[in-house]
Amino acid sequence: MGLAFEDFEVGARFRSHGVTVTEAHVSAFAWLTGDWNPLHVDGEFAKSTIFGERIAHGMLTASLALGLFAQYLYGTVIALLEASARFLKPVKIGDTIYVETEVVDKRPSEKYRGGVVHLRHEVKNQRGETAAVVETKVLVAGRWRGST
Repeated sequence: MGLAFEDFEVGARFRSHGVTVTEAHVSAFAWLTGDWNPLHVDGEFAKSTIFGERIAHGMLTASLALGLFAQYLYGTVIALLEASARFLKPVKIGDTIYVETEVVDKRPSEKYRGGVVHLRHEVKNQRGETAAVVETKVLVAGRWRGST
């Protein structure tokens, strides 16, 4: 079971395990979203860009980041309320990314047992460089088990 609302403390930090971004990730994301930008799927085109090779979609990077953090919310997250992302460095096929997350703020819900947790996720590559920063607000259940 994941962390309950009461388990989150402002300033607490978490580090996820890593995932290596593969051709399969990029292809599946393009297929799912319909984003066939040649920067992501055409190696010859990508060679002519400032990156010199194909890069992962920014939203793929953000999605992987949230998935890496999701282990802390299994069974306790009620809803993703907000998400915003800034992309600072490209994530390339073969890069291994992980997430360092900080609890920025939390506030109890008036409607549900639990509350809103504001999280800042730094997506880092295998060199420790920050590739993206994703901020989320999630509604997390309290420790009790029962109806809202």
